[in-house]
Amino acid sequence: MSPSPYKYYIINKPFNMVSQFVSPDDVGLLGDLDFDFPEGIHAIGRLDNHSEGLLILTTNKRVTKLLFESKTPHERTYLVMVRHRMTQETLEKLRTGVTIIVKGGVDYTTPPCDVQIVDMPEGLFEGNFKMRPDIPHTWLTITLTEGKFHQVRKMVFAVSHRCIRLIRISIEDLLLGDLQPGCVKEIEETEFFKLLQINNWQLPKLNS
Repeated sequence: MSPSPYKYYIINKPFNMVSQFVSPDDVGLLGDLDFDFPEGIHAIGRLDNHSEGLLILTTNKRVTKLLFESKTPHERTYLVMVRHRMTQETLEKLRTGVTIIVKGGVDYTTPPCDVQIVDMPEGLFEGNFKMRPDIPHTWLTITLTEGKFHQVRKMVFAVSHRCIRLIRISIEDLLLGDLQPGCVKEIEETEFFKLLQINNWQLPKLNS
């Protein structure tokens, strides 16, 4: 079997960095990372500049369609810090579905999802954030199988909480783990597809 021509990486995207190599805005870029990426690399399942955590980069353009545009749902889990204490009643609202505004100004009710109150993970990198003990907050994990624009932020806002930090910690069994902000890890192709629970042979063919 010939070696794969494609490369697969995960990074811990820092705060105030966009998920692209070129931008007209004055923000951090993926090209600012201390890593020599191969030609043709791009990010899939992007995070906005205020979000952090697990981001996939690959030279295989077909992965995006299978992972985020297919009919088969794939779980994404986020570690979320919100301002103020969240009650069990509010937690249940998030779990059962809340109404948010999506593209085109349309009301959309989110499907049921897994939401848990958690302790702040030990050794969590602070990044550009400094904890203020005088302001109550709650840490959550939220697991979704969809990704509307700014969905997690809109969900917690719909139940009267402000999202302070948003860190993607996993996509299926592909974990951020202890990878530090700005660091890059290469994943072997077979392991990459196994952890994401997708099959290489299912990848759609590119138009020639």
